[in-house]
Amino acid sequence: MTLIANDYQADDGRYDGRMPYRRVGRSGLVLPAISLGMWHNFGDDVPLDRQQAILRRAFDLGVTHFDLANNYGPPYGSAERNFGSIFARDFRPYRDELIISSKAGYDMWPGPYGQGGGARKYVIASCDQSLKRMGVDYVDIFYSHRFDPDTPLEETMGALDHIVKSGRALYAGISSYSPARTLEAAEILADLGTPLLIHQPSYSMLNRWVEERPEGSAESLLDVLGVTGVGCIAFSPLAQGMLTNKYLKGIPEGSRASQDKSLSDSLLTPESLTHIAALDRVAKKRGQTLAQMALAWVLRDDRVTSALIGVSSVRQLEDSVGAVRNLDFTAAELKSIDKHAVDSGINLWAASSAT
Repeated sequence: MTLIANDYQADDGRYDGRMPYRRVGRSGLVLPAISLGMWHNFGDDVPLDRQQAILRRAFDLGVTHFDLANNYGPPYGSAERNFGSIFARDFRPYRDELIISSKAGYDMWPGPYGQGGGARKYVIASCDQSLKRMGVDYVDIFYSHRFDPDTPLEETMGALDHIVKSGRALYAGISSYSPARTLEAAEILADLGTPLLIHQPSYSMLNRWVEERPEGSAESLLDVLGVTGVGCIAFSPLAQGMLTNKYLKGIPEGSRASQDKSLSDSLLTPESLTHIAALDRVAKKRGQTLAQMALAWVLRDDRVTSALIGVSSVRQLEDSVGAVRNLDFTAAELKSIDKHAVDSGINLWAASSAT
């Protein structure tokens, strides 16, 4: 794989007002309304020059937040390594303009200490490995990628506290934690003196678990985040591509469903496609693509700081960023959307947030 020559100069108009920046809970940090995630399309199966073009264009459009994890690829670690190569060539002069985040929680290396979870050894070693792969001195946010029922939460949060206090990260975050565990994590970190900055849950029109109150609980995840002042960044806001017009006429070659990467074609049922087609009609009336409306819908709640997108081309990136041109909804639009914004079995991370 090759990179375009080291001739990148960021667009002088990247902060011209097109991209809104939103407060992360009650912290002093802001994030762009649209952030770029590297779960897919930044591994060794994608040409490096394509990855570079996406990252360059994203930053030129005001996307200052790049989100990774230790096992993003394929293979594991390659997304961070590829990002590191591009960062060294293009973005090092702009380091203080960037929010770079990574995570640890899923299996990563052989043997008993690399199988994921929340153990102190695994979490801190993962962070050190991530920094080395990316070639950075610190990340801005480091997350516990999932709740681990086999490790005391005090141990996992203690690892995040150590990572922040040792200078490896500026802020601590969690991902796919239940409302109760989120509250518990926030309380532990507050006692340690390292506030919980942000939660990263899956959230979309076809996966609304963050709005729901678990049995026996009076608060949804969004309620907990609002009360504690913790920010929220929604991943998979396009439901792994279901909330685009990509699948309305079948499964195109090269799509996630055709590769069975994170979207099974079994989810593309006639019923779900009927709902998606109806949502597409609402989007057209708003003058948006379905993807743009899906992103705007997630951002309609001011407790949600940012929507995290994954793209495979500059064209897809530009379409998604275009969502910020219309973030407002009428009551009638929201009522129409609610009829078709129904669960579609897309929550692959339910096990982590159900404990």
